[in-house]
Amino acid sequence: MISGILEAQGPFTRSGLHISDDNIFVQDGVLTPPGLMENIAQTAAASAGYQAVQDNAPVPMGYIGAVKDLEIFELPPAGAFIETTTQVGHAVFNATMVTGKVTWNGKLMAQCEMKIFITP
Repeated sequence: MISGILEAQGPFTRSGLHISDDNIFVQDGVLTPPGLMENIAQTAAASAGYQAVQDNAPVPMGYIGAVKDLEIFELPPAGAFIETTTQVGHAVFNATMVTGKVTWNGKLMAQCEMKIFITP
């Protein structure tokens, strides 16, 4: 659910996604709210995977444990290129708090916090 990582610096990651017409989360020509949440989660996962590769470590598996304060402002259309940023907050044991924001043409589409559980 991302086309690639555009930037990765410490706890901050920015990804891009070209929304194709045949994307499983596209309905009635727009990316649905579950698609926006999955895009944020996949950006966080790509960040963890990128960091693991940089550290020469196995790529961990992660699961969404909770979504908090989800706000959907607009649904981007199929054909759009969206950018998603994630910022890793605090981590306790195997739980990590991540804030995510999705933008299209500089306009905020969605944002939320996610609690992600990482399995070693």
